[in-house]
Amino acid sequence: MPDATTIERLLPDAFRETTLSIAGKQSGKVRDWYPLAGNRRLIVTTDRLSAFDRVLSAVPYKGQVLNQLAAWWFDQTADVIANHMLSVPDPNALIGVEAQPLPVEVIVRGYITGVTSTALWYRYSLGERDIYGYTFPEGLHKNDRLPAAIITPTTKGGPTGHDERLTCAEVVDTGLLPRDMWEEVQAAALALFARGQQVAERADLILVDTKYEFGVDPKGRVILIDEVHTPDSSRFWKADSYAARIAAGDEPENFDKEFVRLAFAEHGYRGDGVPPTVPDSLWAAASQRYMTIYEMLTGQPFMPGSYPVQPRLTENLRTAGLDV
Repeated sequence: MPDATTIERLLPDAFRETTLSIAGKQSGKVRDWYPLAGNRRLIVTTDRLSAFDRVLSAVPYKGQVLNQLAAWWFDQTADVIANHMLSVPDPNALIGVEAQPLPVEVIVRGYITGVTSTALWYRYSLGERDIYGYTFPEGLHKNDRLPAAIITPTTKGGPTGHDERLTCAEVVDTGLLPRDMWEEVQAAALALFARGQQVAERADLILVDTKYEFGVDPKGRVILIDEVHTPDSSRFWKADSYAARIAAGDEPENFDKEFVRLAFAEHGYRGDGVPPTVPDSLWAAASQRYMTIYEMLTGQPFMPGSYPVQPRLTENLRTAGLDV
């Protein structure tokens, strides 16, 4: 993983004039970032795995999968909405335009599933039918496809965590976002999800649900930030076994971090208190799933430390209207 003495090499020739501020380093649950000159930032992914909104352990090669798969997806969706990617100088690192994150994260759901207390299926199983501002029909079963994809917004996580019971109407009514911006964000999220479903279907996968983060760039435009359609930000099921597993009453085959979350749930853990100790084999199996979904989606082998899929950066920059 890059450190203060080697991180300068991650700056390609086009960025040599920038000054990296190690002192300005910030860390999230799964990535670190460093401010650069010219409204840019260096984002470095790590192998840390977060579930139940906390870091549980590390998954080998996860950081590289997240970085490279997100870069690949930014290419696939640059015609839907501009994104923050400027350069991918290292398997673990991405240089992006600095953007002000919106206070709302957008979750798009295509299926009714989940095991936590705020999950769609959990609330439905308790008898609720009006959830997140939507009225759901009777007769749905766990992991069923919804009649249409829905948006369930949530606030950015802070000291008190996320507000996951927020409705689309409340985003505007409470002043989190102006109506026109929220309408733009919703339209982009649904279009991104539709594109993601199409690509996943060609890879024999089901895109179940996903989280999108948007920000405002220095020119005042809404752009896609963070990552997109990775095993950390999205839930993927194996399509060819889905129907048979549902009919047998089993969980669909997961290719995302839900695999880990479900394993902890089977040990009676859903985020509160001290996480239980799980077998080391769980982390090896999770690593294999991360690499496998990369290969299924991109059609390229995952080779640690290399760049199996190169982003089409010039096209992305032209679409985004960003100068470098």
